[in-house]
Amino acid sequence: MPSNMLIIGLMSGTSADGIDAALLHTDGVDFAERLGGVTIPYSADFSAQLLQTAQTHIADEALVRELTKRHAVAVTALLQQTGYTAQNIDYLGFHGHTIDHAPQERRTVQIGDAGLLARLTGINVVYDFRKDDVAAGGQGAPLVPLYHQAVAKNWQKPVVLINIGGVANVTYIDEDRLLAFDTGVGNALLNDWMQQKTRQSFDNKGKNARAGRVDEAIITSLLQHAFFTQQPPKSLDRNAFSLESVKNLSLEDGAATLTHFTAKSIALSKQFFPKEPVQWVAVGGGRHNHFLLETLQQAVAAPVVTGESVGLHSDFVEAEAFAYLAARSVKGLALSLPTTTGVPTPLTGGKIVRVDNL
Repeated sequence: MPSNMLIIGLMSGTSADGIDAALLHTDGVDFAERLGGVTIPYSADFSAQLLQTAQTHIADEALVRELTKRHAVAVTALLQQTGYTAQNIDYLGFHGHTIDHAPQERRTVQIGDAGLLARLTGINVVYDFRKDDVAAGGQGAPLVPLYHQAVAKNWQKPVVLINIGGVANVTYIDEDRLLAFDTGVGNALLNDWMQQKTRQSFDNKGKNARAGRVDEAIITSLLQHAFFTQQPPKSLDRNAFSLESVKNLSLEDGAATLTHFTAKSIALSKQFFPKEPVQWVAVGGGRHNHFLLETLQQAVAAPVVTGESVGLHSDFVEAEAFAYLAARSVKGLALSLPTTTGVPTPLTGGKIVRVDNL
């Protein structure tokens, strides 16, 4: 087994807006060279199908096949962009798309056909990253912290990486501790609100929220949820909260209230950190929302910067992470720790489909 491998990581997040594909040259330990990334957006219709499937927790074969074919398209696009061929790539790290996440019931479901993806691309596939963790009593999420720790090895600490996808999660890193957990809703509610009110899939740079007025009573009520005082590690399903509380607000006031809810719920994570962070680094789709980052900086009373300012390509951090985790899975290294998912001991995971065995 080579020490360093070329691996493509694939991520379809809970926002259901598209597939991120990233190429990583990595040993799965302390070496990670980023070689490129692409995003393949979903059509509005396909995104709606995925979101509906996340409500019902049931996916039909046609949807799974279509999702997998779109991942193969993403792989081809990334190979074209980077100048590599399928023969150069050791593995694909295939997360799939989460349609159900209930770790308290020992259940997490990511759809996608790894065998079909291997056949379509001609590349070995590592998949099913979360199930072993959940089966062992862990939360199965977040799984990106070990990659965060690898990329942050030379940063001033303590530092917090905030991944703002459909659900938001934080990774706290200091010299001797790694702590990670979901903080609550990221973009999911705001995106759903914009889709419902305007047929747009997100609040571009937070312009609608900036024009609105925050309903503090609604935020206070939402923050009473037991999740926010629950000790980490902890994780949250995308659909744990609904738009019911803001249904009578205007477009702008609803956007403002939901944006502040996300920011304040992230800020509440500070209560669990051993030390005060010197900096917060935002990655994921939510870092494009300027108003959210401004609101978050006020809420945490510390500098909040984007991943780009510290050398990351924020849109591809999760995809890169699953390439990194694929390397760790192949080598039998831990994907999760007691302080990241609550699993009893450091635990590896993932399954492998090898092209030669198809």
